[in-house]
Amino acid sequence: MRRRSPPSETVRLAALILALWPSLAAADFFTLKGHGGPVTGIAVAPDERIATASFDTSVGLWTGDDPRWFDGHEAAVTDVVFAGGTLVSASDDFTLRLWPEGTVLGRHGGKVAALAAIPGLVASASWDGTVGLWPLDGRAPKRLHGHEDGVNTVAFSPDGRRLWSGGKDGTLREWDVATGAQRRVILRHGFGINRIVPARDGRWLAYGAVDGVTRVIDPETGALLHDFTLDRRPILAMALAPDGRRLAVGDGQGYIMVLDTETWRIVRDFRATLKGPVWALAYSRDGRNLHAGGLDSAMYSWPVDELAEAPKMVTPARASATADNGERIFVGRCSICHTLTPDSGRRAGPTLHGLFGRRAGTVADYRYSVAVARSGIVWTEESVSALFDEGPDSYIPGTKMPTQRITNPADRADLIAYLRRATAPTEDR
Repeated sequence: MRRRSPPSETVRLAALILALWPSLAAADFFTLKGHGGPVTGIAVAPDERIATASFDTSVGLWTGDDPRWFDGHEAAVTDVVFAGGTLVSASDDFTLRLWPEGTVLGRHGGKVAALAAIPGLVASASWDGTVGLWPLDGRAPKRLHGHEDGVNTVAFSPDGRRLWSGGKDGTLREWDVATGAQRRVILRHGFGINRIVPARDGRWLAYGAVDGVTRVIDPETGALLHDFTLDRRPILAMALAPDGRRLAVGDGQGYIMVLDTETWRIVRDFRATLKGPVWALAYSRDGRNLHAGGLDSAMYSWPVDELAEAPKMVTPARASATADNGERIFVGRCSICHTLTPDSGRRAGPTLHGLFGRRAGTVADYRYSVAVARSGIVWTEESVSALFDEGPDSYIPGTKMPTQRITNPADRADLIAYLRRATAPTEDR
């Protein structure tokens, strides 16, 4: 790591202002707006700054309403974490990056789904089936093998000596951080484990799973201590308050449940969004606010004592009642990533304005993958149809466009007809 020079008095004053802002905002409802896609990860720094990860491939570092954008990932950013004062991000592009430089800290053989950190060390969970341990002092990383499928989540023990991981194989495993050796399989749940959160004193371990299970276990024996499973699935986010007394749980149906970890009862059960999942949760440093991200392109922060009366997260755009089939397909499948306006608007994909007749990889305000930039494809009715018939990963191997197919020829034709109308330059309509 590059040695940093001592900050000047101006920089010290700026740092003080940045540290004070979230404290002043705490216990008030606020939003952080500016991303061009769903917010998939949230982290709070020791100095109270907030970092957000987004499907739009960027990381936002927020000081008031004025974000500093970090661009460098080539696919959706899945998680962010502060390792001391170092900001680290993970992505569907298989990499971990250090900010603000954007240096690649490490690379997996598949999507990096989640991060955890202690001072000087970052752990990563990857869909390549491994856990990564990445020292920040330049020492060699470790790859931990044992899961039989992709790994979804990792968490350090309070003393930093152990690491827990959960994966698609339904197992929750414990590792020795110093050696990288697997110590044991704590439990086999049967369905994929998405999130793990340990107690501040290590006495319990909470996990959330694909089948909607929310359970608290003894980390030494795997014995069930408490079960808060409701008829909601999957569990996608968990966060523990700084004092360890409140555990927040977010699910795929838009609810946030808050548990009292002393009495082990549900103290809040709030529907944060009327449509779509809660992807990310984090508490403010004083524990007075709960931050959340979902399908909306903003991060929402609610006072924890006022969740029942809090505003809902904005529901993504819906097709109008008079929309034809092509417009409904566009709104449901394409509108999160693409605009129809001349600019791309920080979305995960380029604008579709002027699509037909345009060579792939040529929109000026969008950073393409090498695969698309070198593809030589010109967008016509035939090439757009082939893209969705074969799937982006097959039609353009190496693209960062999410894998999706429209297998019904009539649906593809309806979408293309809508795009013909909606993407034409104004003078051609």
